[in-house]
Amino acid sequence: MVTGGTGGIGGAIAQALRDAGAEVLATGLGAGEVAAAETAPAFAGIAARPLDVADPAAVRDLVDSLDRLDILVNAAGMIVRGGAGGQGGEFEVETFQRVVEVNLTGSMRLATACRPLLAERGGAVVNIASMLSFFGSGASPAYSASKGGVAQLTKSLAIAWAPDRIRVNAIAPGWIETTLTKPLQQDAARSAAIIARTPLGRWGRPEDIGGAAVFLCSPAAAFVTGVVLPVDGGYAIA
Repeated sequence: MVTGGTGGIGGAIAQALRDAGAEVLATGLGAGEVAAAETAPAFAGIAARPLDVADPAAVRDLVDSLDRLDILVNAAGMIVRGGAGGQGGEFEVETFQRVVEVNLTGSMRLATACRPLLAERGGAVVNIASMLSFFGSGASPAYSASKGGVAQLTKSLAIAWAPDRIRVNAIAPGWIETTLTKPLQQDAARSAAIIARTPLGRWGRPEDIGGAAVFLCSPAAAFVTGVVLPVDGGYAIA
């Protein structure tokens, strides 16, 4: 199951897992996202269901409908643009709480709900962290705080759930070509600065994250747990 799996990075992960032979359920926020995925050729063979990861009852109902689960990918997330220096956007407490509820608490909510099924299979959890798990952001304090929390949650669950044979890892994407980053892609100066700092010299593509997720979920990573893996073209080290 890939939450947030109907588009962007989550969609690429869902497709990569399908291509690797998995039976995949992707969730999206609302019927519109789900319907769009169901009619898209790229999502052929992927089941889709609506899910708000901030709704405990909806999470429980969905998890209770599953017979088995080998892999959980927590890719559902949000960021609120606008506001800086303490004014508006994620600096508003209510907005801050909503972002943390989706990005951090939502990941914990799904992981704990799925734990019994994952334990039966010796399964894997992959959380989606961020470069902002390592850096601060003057414009997005809630997103940064939530993704920093995702990194620490990943390490904590990896320790706690190792006796259940559940591996828990995270991917920290760099600058990836998605709808979310389109304004930056279209800003020539910002895009040039991002590429100049990235040793591999390009924006990442969603499929770059999909490949990393397949690895972390596969037997090839059988002795890997508690890792927060940057997939950023070297941005974090430059």
